[in-house]
Amino acid sequence: MNINQLSQEQIKAEQARFMTKVYGWMSGALIITGLIAAWVANTEEIVNVIFSNKLYFYGLLIAEFAAVAYLSAAINRISASTAIAVFIGYAILNGLTFSVIFLAFTSESIATTFYITAGTFGAMSVYGYYTKTDLTSVGNIAFMGLIGIIIASIVNFFFQNEMLYWIVTYAGVLIFVALTAYDTQKIKRMNIIGNEGTEEDTKEAVMGALTLYLDFINLFLFLLRIFGRRK
Repeated sequence: MNINQLSQEQIKAEQARFMTKVYGWMSGALIITGLIAAWVANTEEIVNVIFSNKLYFYGLLIAEFAAVAYLSAAINRISASTAIAVFIGYAILNGLTFSVIFLAFTSESIATTFYITAGTFGAMSVYGYYTKTDLTSVGNIAFMGLIGIIIASIVNFFFQNEMLYWIVTYAGVLIFVALTAYDTQKIKRMNIIGNEGTEEDTKEAVMGALTLYLDFINLFLFLLRIFGRRK
């Protein structure tokens, strides 16, 4: 399909279709993660297996990192079905490790934080989708900030400074709020008009879903530091 032959209305309709597909995959992954986390937290045998030995827990974290790295590096070589399988597998792995949240925090504070996250994420994603302002510079600044808080978090792992902990927390919220808007705009623009229903279209949607899933999860974790109430 020649994009020059399409009207603005047709292009907007195609972008809306693609973003609906992205949000569908992202929402599905979040549901899987949440259900797995809640189920594991209420299954004592599995909790004991995961958390009785640090090697198991850190092994899951390494597997999560490997899944994201593989999907990002190999997306152009693998099939759409493989990309979907890896993405769903990553959501399941996240659910296993996120079960610790249900063990550490009250259900009410988790629910409250989720609603706050969903509202904030939704507002910034809508802004990123509809704004005509180029958010590339915002994304670059947010990415540099992300590197900064990762380094600060590693340092604070050893020093346990409370002030640095809260600085990282609030900076993390601001960074992922900005990244949500930027990534939404970037994903909308990366859609190739005219490849609806193809393998490439599905893989594009999965990668977009992974990006927004990571934004949502990280925003939730930083907000949970603020609004979470420990058991």
